[in-house]
Amino acid sequence: MAEIPNTRFSLLARLREGGDECAWTEFVGIYEPAVYGFARKKGLQDADARDLCQEVMRAVSQAIDGWDPDPCKGTFRAWLFRIARNLLINLAAREGRHPRGSGESDVQRMLEQQPAAEGADSALFDVEYRRQVFSWAAEAIRDEFAVATWAAFWRTAVEDQPIAGVATALGLSTGAVYIARSRVLARLRQRIDAVEGRTPLFEN
Repeated sequence: MAEIPNTRFSLLARLREGGDECAWTEFVGIYEPAVYGFARKKGLQDADARDLCQEVMRAVSQAIDGWDPDPCKGTFRAWLFRIARNLLINLAAREGRHPRGSGESDVQRMLEQQPAAEGADSALFDVEYRRQVFSWAAEAIRDEFAVATWAAFWRTAVEDQPIAGVATALGLSTGAVYIARSRVLARLRQRIDAVEGRTPLFEN
């Protein structure tokens, strides 16, 4: 998977600047699978789920300038969920299954009329979102670490294997396993924060 270029601006900041095709390609690769998974778990067939993905990506492209990165006003995940849920409702209510375009004013009106739900849909979307963003971030940073460091992280943090057993299998001390896991988790958080627009990828 292609890396985000070394820049202090987050992916979302680059989207808001406009005209960055690489940023949009990266965005779709990260977030479209989360929307697709959410749609399928809500009962949509493959074709309808893909239609929803197209509409969500179109809505994001039209409304990204209106997203406020201020954490006090909500997360990007909540904003994206609201778009996906509202378009899912729209798709279910619409006669036929043919996606139709929406102007920016229509998108903004839709977002204002339907607040994001607290409950099952939000939790379901959150699971898909976290899974996909984690997968992307893990793949993006994996080559930054030695094989043993990555294995120590993956086996203990993802596969939930006992630290003592992993340490023995890898020929490391338990302290080294704790340190390896901590280093990778910190880098994962940095990568995810950067792609969600909370922090820059690099400080210089």
